Amino acid sequence: MLTLLSPAKKLNMDPVEIGVPVTKPRLRDDTKELAIVAKKQTANDLKRLMHISDNLAAMNYERFQAFNLENRSNSAKPAGLAFDGDVYWGLEADSMSEAALAYAQDHLRILSGLYGVLRPMDAIQPYRLEMGTKMANGRGKSLYDFWGSRIAERLKTDISRHADKTIVNLASNEYFKAVDTKALGRPVIGAKFLNVKDGKARSLMYYAKHARGSMARWIMENGVDRAEGLKDFNVGGYSLDKSASTDQELVFSRPQPATKK
Repeated sequence: MLTLLSPAKKLNMDPVEIGVPVTKPRLRDDTKELAIVAKKQTANDLKRLMHISDNLAAMNYERFQAFNLENRSNSAKPAGLAFDGDVYWGLEADSMSEAALAYAQDHLRILSGLYGVLRPMDAIQPYRLEMGTKMANGRGKSLYDFWGSRIAERLKTDISRHADKTIVNLASNEYFKAVDTKALGRPVIGAKFLNVKDGKARSLMYYAKHARGSMARWIMENGVDRAEGLKDFNVGGYSLDKSASTDQELVFSRPQPATKK
């Protein structure tokens, strides 16, 4: 069983000490090809392509100019520890045990616009390139065209030695769209997280993203390797809503937490 997460736009590249070996991304030739294209973009190009501010465009222009095409950079950091957003505040990889991190290396994958598929201990350089970016390249007009079926094929290979071939999709629609499900040919199950207030159940973005990370952490810490085991998820007050769940999507709900003052 493999669990999928989206990356975060924000990064924390501060050095960390961990007892699990750091690894190299596997799709390095593809990343190099895409990075060469990104290096040719001006700051204004990046602003237009990613709909970001002048400051962010300038920062990411500098990142791509400094990007080492051979992935030999002193600024590289394991992906699971470098991404810094709502999902990763739920994952809290920096506080996971070495055993959980080692399990995650084999059972957790992070989808990436630049790297395609990352293991949590794969070292990445600072970048921002969202999967939905329509940046023309040698394979088409967008990153979806660029990656084609490559991401699905990598996932298919990674899960081939797992007893349960289920893909647990905790990624956003933008990123999971990059997975060619026909080429993947494996069952996919998603999760939805609802907060109940005044009798109404709603999916709230911040809570949903945090819950995705929390579920991923729970899977890794508990060594969950069967889709059936996902139904026992109970972190943060969530519990399975059997009546709302289907074979393709598990629904978890909880009372909405009080707003912090």
